[in-house]
Amino acid sequence: MSKIEDLLSEKILILDGAMGTMLQEYKFTEEDFRGKRFADWPVSLKGNNDLLSLTQPSAIAAVHRKYFDAGADIVETNTFSATSIAMADYQMQELVYELNYESARIAKEVAQNVTFETPDKPRFVAGAIGPTNKTASMSPDVNDPGFRAISFTELAAAYKEQAKGLIDGGVDVLLVETVFDTLNAKAALFAIEELKEELDVDIPVMISGTITDASGRTLSGQTAEAFLISISHIPLLSVGFNCALGAKQLTPHLEVLAKSSGFGVSAYPNAGLPNAFGEYDQSPTEMAAQIREYLSRGLVNILGGCCGTTPEHIKAIAEVAKEYKPREFKKEIQPETEV
Repeated sequence: MSKIEDLLSEKILILDGAMGTMLQEYKFTEEDFRGKRFADWPVSLKGNNDLLSLTQPSAIAAVHRKYFDAGADIVETNTFSATSIAMADYQMQELVYELNYESARIAKEVAQNVTFETPDKPRFVAGAIGPTNKTASMSPDVNDPGFRAISFTELAAAYKEQAKGLIDGGVDVLLVETVFDTLNAKAALFAIEELKEELDVDIPVMISGTITDASGRTLSGQTAEAFLISISHIPLLSVGFNCALGAKQLTPHLEVLAKSSGFGVSAYPNAGLPNAFGEYDQSPTEMAAQIREYLSRGLVNILGGCCGTTPEHIKAIAEVAKEYKPREFKKEIQPETEV
């Protein structure tokens, strides 16, 4: 079977779209989230999408299958919030390893089945590692700027537990995504490197930041180039951006990465910007047309979708991507400026 590292220079790899957008269509109730196993859980569980890997596994598998059928080469595990830090909101810290293991197992089983059907197009699973709901760089208390709700050590321990479950469950690559605080991401990367050494595995790692507004910076204040420099000491499969912005608004930030990065470049934007109701209106055709600019300028190696995207969006993106070659890159490229 081809390695994902080799394919990165041969073709533009297609990542899946939004898991949450697809799960909303099921309109799961509190009882659906609980299932029999958690029927008597002391707090509300509705909205804990990661838990659905245990209580509604067939729905999770179905979403993965739809994205593969739409043309995705890679699907993400249903584990965006599956750390002990985020799961504390549901008093489910003790379930973290199981959540990650089962989510990875479900996705891997679907990937293997689809690959068996079309062996000329291998499918892969990315272990999704979200940013958690705490930040290590900023204080949540405006009256106490020196206060931190979480430490680097605590973050690293939580990420290590998550990554262990994902690796044991069979993922092909780890994806540290939606990075709004690079210090959080550094804790994740530190934990992954430590775990790789302990387990004696060499699993590829992707990282994807998020530009939060028109200033072109992450929430913790970094520009695209500063973000790149901050994480370039780690050997990565790819670096990129996702979420927050639509495809058009993301273009200048991808240009920075494409120019300076010695890694592959990924992009999976939202389906445009949210409307007044927080919904995403951009059609698959409109989104694919905007993403064509990335392709015509040779900016990317991996393409997918974030909030508001569906299998129809991924299918449209995949069709456009077939017309182009992936961005060329050399490992010795380094950022030109210092921060």
